[in-house]
Amino acid sequence: MAEQKNIVVIGAGVAGLTTALLLSKNPNYSIVVAAKDMPGDYNIEYASPWAGANYMPVSVRGTQLAEYDKNTWGPLEDLARNHPEAGVHFQECEIHSRSKDTGTATAEWFAELLSPDPWFKDVVPNFRKLKRSELGPGVDQVTAFTSVCINTAIYLPWLVSQCLKRGVVFKRAVFKHISDATSPQLHPGKKVDLVVNCTGLGASRLGGVEDKTVFPARGQIVVVRNDAGKMMDVSGTDDGDDEACYVMTRAAGGGTILGGSYQKNNWESQPDPNLAVRIMQRAIKLCPQLTDGKGIEHLDIIRHGVGLRPVREGGTRVERECIDGIQVVHNYGAGGAGYQSSYGCAAAAVKLVDEAFLPKAKL
Repeated sequence: MAEQKNIVVIGAGVAGLTTALLLSKNPNYSIVVAAKDMPGDYNIEYASPWAGANYMPVSVRGTQLAEYDKNTWGPLEDLARNHPEAGVHFQECEIHSRSKDTGTATAEWFAELLSPDPWFKDVVPNFRKLKRSELGPGVDQVTAFTSVCINTAIYLPWLVSQCLKRGVVFKRAVFKHISDATSPQLHPGKKVDLVVNCTGLGASRLGGVEDKTVFPARGQIVVVRNDAGKMMDVSGTDDGDDEACYVMTRAAGGGTILGGSYQKNNWESQPDPNLAVRIMQRAIKLCPQLTDGKGIEHLDIIRHGVGLRPVREGGTRVERECIDGIQVVHNYGAGGAGYQSSYGCAAAAVKLVDEAFLPKAKL
């Protein structure tokens, strides 16, 4: 029988939980998830609870990031189809493209999503272009497909429950240095063989990692009780480069998310009331069904939210390295793609963990 390996996963966001779940399928791995924040907590730097969350790829064709997104659709589709308790459901999605947004930050960020021929057209069901007669004023193109929307308040605890069922242990811990993850308190009486770093924004200051290419992109949302009927996104807004317009309804009564913003290096935790008004005005213009064509005073607000996307220049880091004699596998920096790339990134991280435990080749 193979020797048991003791692994600590730092971080309990969607990256850490998904990685722990996939690792737990190997009976030779003993896994502890250790994190400052856990599902149920609402801390601005704990990005996962604030996400929409949906499947709307912005990764560029032919890149590793696109591969992560592609490899995530299958598991999310399976959850929506066969596991309603996970809080994932199918939702029809429309992407509205306006020529006047060409060259803006949002349009460049969404370039693949806005393409009439994106790589994911053969991955998601029912991809199509709407006829010109179906387009609204000022809109030059609309593509539509079947996506999924995730109720994060249900899905994150579901991931925890699946991990617990497979023997994963959860502990609260705050880490100043990645070597803290080898502390005897985490795996009592055992030597920690490998650490998986899923610290998101925390990777920018975690000792031993201190990745200065990681920065926040502030997202502000309004959660309402009104039903949008479908998921919608626009190539830009008339209110500035760092604002966005999207609407999606979470599964299982999770409310409708109205967004949003993409404010780089903005750490402000409090909702901006003026931005909230603009978000709501844009949402009812995009989707009049929200209020039956009436004003924003007819939106029934549940709450306002602010989260910080853990963005990394060059995209998600899924790599293996040795830090101070510790075997480390990184999986962080997905930005706004945390959920839609979660299984792809986690599977890649698990492959690196498996490789780390292969017998060393003899010279």
